[in-house]
Amino acid sequence: MAHESSQSVVTVHSLREYFRESVHDALARQHVAVGGETEQYVVNLLTLFARSEALYEQTPDGARIKPLVVMLAEALEARTGRERCAGLQRLGDVSLFVAGFFAQGFARKLIDIDYHIAMGGRAYGTLSDAVRGSGRAALGPVFAELAAKFQQLVDALNEVSEAGHRHSDQDILRLYEIWLKTGSRRAERLLNELGVTPSPGARTPFRH
Repeated sequence: MAHESSQSVVTVHSLREYFRESVHDALARQHVAVGGETEQYVVNLLTLFARSEALYEQTPDGARIKPLVVMLAEALEARTGRERCAGLQRLGDVSLFVAGFFAQGFARKLIDIDYHIAMGGRAYGTLSDAVRGSGRAALGPVFAELAAKFQQLVDALNEVSEAGHRHSDQDILRLYEIWLKTGSRRAERLLNELGVTPSPGARTPFRH
């Protein structure tokens, strides 16, 4: 894998190690503290979804990401607790990855980044309770932290995905929209660096 920036091209021999370093550095720069197991979970998630066949599902219309509302319905209607947990985990994982890596693409879609943040955070929160008393109870604190810090993790993944990216005027408007809807500290910082100072009074509490 080659990671491109406006200055250089860096050859990456291990995708997992690349994500490990990138995520760790992004979290440190944004002063986001998460447990080692939570950080490793995110690294594993990025490594997995770097393979398109793990992220997309085959449909008669080609490879697609299943709508989040469909994932939620399937999880809630699952016949067993194990299947329900698997469905909730898939929902949380896909929401985190998509919101983290495809944020700029939401400008062209009806369903926005705040929807993915809300759905993913709730899925992980529900999952953290559901695994108690099961063979996966050790993952409960990880899912709870993913739920509590979902927005901050999305910010960190945005930084990983946009390394070396130059922001256009359209990007600035999109960053402002993201800040308005989610209160993203990363979006606010980037706006300040680009000479735009968001007004605290412009934001309204998120309701979905």
